[in-house]
Amino acid sequence: MGKAKKTRKFGEVKRMINPHDARLKSAQSKLSEKKQAADAEKVHHVQQTASSMFFQHNSALGPPYHVLMDTNFINFSIQNKLEPVKAMMDCLYAKCIPCITDCVMAELEKLGPKFRIALRIARDPRFERLSCSHAGTYADDCIVKRVTQHPVYIVATCDRELKRRVRKVPGIPIMYIVRKQYAIERLPEATEK
Repeated sequence: MGKAKKTRKFGEVKRMINPHDARLKSAQSKLSEKKQAADAEKVHHVQQTASSMFFQHNSALGPPYHVLMDTNFINFSIQNKLEPVKAMMDCLYAKCIPCITDCVMAELEKLGPKFRIALRIARDPRFERLSCSHAGTYADDCIVKRVTQHPVYIVATCDRELKRRVRKVPGIPIMYIVRKQYAIERLPEATEK
């Protein structure tokens, strides 16, 4: 019988905890000190609400109402055979001034000849034209930004995503189309039909 071969055992070293290991008390105290220092450096910014707000009620809104219209609201008005100015007055029982931004006009122009009726309605002299100073022609961002800066508008849209974004801005009513007529949400004086 021959001699049995012994295999060498590699890595047979005494296991030690690293002095910077997070499980050690000293390392934990250093981490908590770093977090406290970082929290102390943070500047907490609370956005100031408009002085026209009374809780969720916007006292800046009153007749004549300025209604900021979206592209799809004009298109749905045409599909439902609604004349915008007359239908707004029927909904709000007050004088309304429909407003259209440059971005909405640009979107209507981009849609092409299929939507030329919507473009003709948007160019109506009764509609107030609002100029935009930003780059790009994305109307949803433009409308949300304008409404956040100046909470004196009612937003008229049928777009779910835009409605969701406008609902986050306090005190801004939303006008939409339901059952071939205009309806409004979040306007305290509005009567439910």
